[in-house]
Amino acid sequence: MAGTLYLVATPIGNLGDISARALETLRAVRFIACEDTRHSRVLLDHFGIGGKDLVSLPAFAEGQRAGRILDRLGEGEDCALITDAGSPAISDPGERLVAEALERGLTVVPVPGATALVAALSASGLPTGRFHFLGFLPRKGPERRAMLEEVASLSATLVLYESPRRLGETLQDLQEAWGDRRACVARELTKLHEEFVRAPLSELSARYATEEARGEVVVLVEGRTGERRWSEEELRRALEDGLARGEKLKPLSTELARRAGWSGQDVYRLGLSLKK
Repeated sequence: MAGTLYLVATPIGNLGDISARALETLRAVRFIACEDTRHSRVLLDHFGIGGKDLVSLPAFAEGQRAGRILDRLGEGEDCALITDAGSPAISDPGERLVAEALERGLTVVPVPGATALVAALSASGLPTGRFHFLGFLPRKGPERRAMLEEVASLSATLVLYESPRRLGETLQDLQEAWGDRRACVARELTKLHEEFVRAPLSELSARYATEEARGEVVVLVEGRTGERRWSEEELRRALEDGLARGEKLKPLSTELARRAGWSGQDVYRLGLSLKK
């Protein structure tokens, strides 16, 4: 009989947030796959869980190392997957391992617990009824711009993770792409120096242009509000007017996308059709 893959959430800062079920699972499984075995050993030692076979599964090597873990599961061994903090497979190793486990017909069981995006959203003061999680943005170039344009028209609250070193640059990019919306920077969640900074993107961008944040960071931004989405005819007229004034299509498309509730790519394509 095949073993079971357990996805065990671990604390994002405060060790008191681990669940009794998580500890029970970690004690019961035959082996534990870890994002970083050194980091996980500290956690396991804290809770008196010793003698476990720890297998390294960092994000950069998940594709190469998943196979052996799946083989052991197929041979009947139960495995718990844990990451350095939070829920496995959510902007952390595990997505590929889970997909391949299911392809092999193996059983995958979540053991839920702390996750930074939900903790940050619940206390952000922004709408929580609907949200869109972006994970980590691409660092540079067309992929980054395309992702920001893709979600610009969404009315759901937008949530993303960011490195403290890149926070200032990212906040500036968000303001340029989405306008000056309400936002929140949440850092060091559940830890001693937990902090929520709630302000418009313009203020946050100015603050973190000179102030380096410390610790893990979650950025939350209000979705698009206010005016209705423009019709294609309204957008076409605005493009024609802008092009007639000599404006360049790329920045014109970005500006109109923000105002009209369309994606930047769709506005740009429409603009290209007008120039033919």
